Amino acid sequence: MFKGHPKGLIPAALSNMGERFGYYIMNAVLLLFLVSKFGLSDTAAGIIYSVFYCGIYVLSLVGGAIADKTQNYNKTIQWGLIIMAAGYVALAIPLFSKGADSVILDHGAEWWSILIFTCAALFCIAFGNGLFKGNLQAIVGKMYDEFEAEAAKEGPEALQIAKDKRDSGFQIFYVFINVGGLIAPFVAPLLREWWLGLHGFVYNADMPALCHQYLADGVMTAKFTETMALVTTTAYENLTTFCSEYIESFNTGIHFSFFASVAAMLISLVIFFRTKHIFPQPAKKEVAEVASYTSEEKAAMAKEIKQRLYALFAVLGVAIFFWLSFHQNGQSLSVFARDFVQTDSVAPEIWQALNPGFVIILTPIIMSIFGAMARRGKSISTPRKIAIGMFIAGLAYLFLMLYSSTSGYPSGETFRGLSAEQMSEMGLAKTGPWVLIVTYFFLTVAELFISPLGLSFVSKVAPRHMVGLCQGLWLGATAIGNLFIFIGPLMYNAWPIWKCWMVFFIICLVSMGVMLSMVKWLERVTK
Repeated sequence: MFKGHPKGLIPAALSNMGERFGYYIMNAVLLLFLVSKFGLSDTAAGIIYSVFYCGIYVLSLVGGAIADKTQNYNKTIQWGLIIMAAGYVALAIPLFSKGADSVILDHGAEWWSILIFTCAALFCIAFGNGLFKGNLQAIVGKMYDEFEAEAAKEGPEALQIAKDKRDSGFQIFYVFINVGGLIAPFVAPLLREWWLGLHGFVYNADMPALCHQYLADGVMTAKFTETMALVTTTAYENLTTFCSEYIESFNTGIHFSFFASVAAMLISLVIFFRTKHIFPQPAKKEVAEVASYTSEEKAAMAKEIKQRLYALFAVLGVAIFFWLSFHQNGQSLSVFARDFVQTDSVAPEIWQALNPGFVIILTPIIMSIFGAMARRGKSISTPRKIAIGMFIAGLAYLFLMLYSSTSGYPSGETFRGLSAEQMSEMGLAKTGPWVLIVTYFFLTVAELFISPLGLSFVSKVAPRHMVGLCQGLWLGATAIGNLFIFIGPLMYNAWPIWKCWMVFFIICLVSMGVMLSMVKWLERVTK
C-alpha cells in the first residue's frame, strides 16, 4: 500500500491526522453543542455551522494565496496550527453559568457576549485551517510532481507507473485524515457523560432542548416529565434550577473535550516541524525556469493554463453540490441521529465515526480494485470516478427517502414534540442504528470516489505557479457547498423528512449527469 510513494507522504499524512483529530472532535458536536448551550433552534445553529464551515474553505483561498506569494508553505502551515490551537483553547473555556436560566430567558448581554466569543473562537479555527489545509495538500501534490519528473527520466513506462501512484497517494493521505476522524467523535460524548455522572445526571439527547423550552415558556409537557425521570433520581422543587444545572453539566464536559483538540494541534505541529526539511518547495525553482521560455512557449503555456483552469472550474461546480449533500453529516443527518435513532446507549455524535471508520476499511479495497483495473488496461479516469461517486451519494439519500416515507415519519420538529404515548398511538417508533450504518456506507464510498480523487485532479491540472491557490479553489468550492448546508435542517424541520432526503437525491443525480456530459473533454485536458 505504501510501497513506491514519495518519502514525505507519511510525515505529511501524520501531521494532517493530528490536526483532523482535533478538528473532528469539534465538528462532531458543533451543531448539537450550539443548540444545547445557547438554546438555539436547529436552523439557527445550522446557519452558524454553515458559515463556519464555509469560512474554513474560503479562508483556504487566503492561505493558498499567502503561501504562493511568500513561497513559504512550511511557515504558513505552522502558523495555521498555532492559530487553530488558540481557537480551541477559547472553546475549551466553560463559560456560562450558574444561574444561566435568566441569561437564557432574556438573551441578555452576557448571553450575546458568550455567543460572540464562541463565534470568534470558531473564526480562529477557520482561519488557522485555511492556512493549514490547502497548503499541506499542495505540498503533497508537489511531491508527486517531482516524483513523476524523476520517473520521466527513466522512460514512458516508469512515468505512467508514477502517474498512477498519484491517485493512490491521495487516498493514503485521506486514510490518515480519517484515522483521526474515527477516534475523535467519541471524545466529547464520553467526557460529557462522565461530567453529567459526577453531578448526578444521566445523558439524554432530548433533555437540553426540553430544558430550554421550559426556561423559555415555563410549560411542563408530558415529554419533559417522562424524560426528566430518566436523567435524575433527585426530587427538584424548583424545575428552573434543575434545567440550569442539567444544561450546565451537559455542556461543560464538551468544553473540556476541546483541550484534546489543543493537544492534537501541538502534536501535529511537532511532527510537521521535525519533518518539514523533506517536503518539496518547487515553486522557488520555477521562478528561474520561467525566464528561459520563448514568447511562443509562453503563448502556448497561456493557452494550456486556460484549458486547465476551465477544466478545474467545471469540476469545482460539481464538487459544490457533492459537499452540499455530503456535509449533511454534521447537519440534517446529525439531528436525524438525535431525533429518530435510538441513542440510549450510543450518543448521536458518535455515529459520525461511521464515516471515517468506513474510509479506513474501504480505501484499501477500492485502491485494490482500481489497481487491478489499471493493470488490465481498464483504468477509470478521475472525472469518471467523480461522476460514479455522485451516483453512489444519491443512493444514500434514495435509501433514506424510501425508508422515511414507508415509516411515515413527520418533520423533525413534529416528531420531537411527541410523547411516547403519542408515538405509540400514531404507530411511530425510533429506528435502529442500522439505518445510519447503511447511509454512511454509501456516503463514504461516494466520498472515496470524489474527495481524495478531486484533490488528485486539482494537483494534475493546476498550473505549477498556482498550485497552492488552485488547492484553495477546490476548498473554495467546498465552501460554497457548505454555505448552504443549513437548508438540510430547515427542510428537515419543515417537511416530512422523506422530502428533505428527496431534494438531496435529486441534487446528486443531476450532478452526476452534468459530470458525465463533460467526461471526455476533462479526460483530454488531463492527459
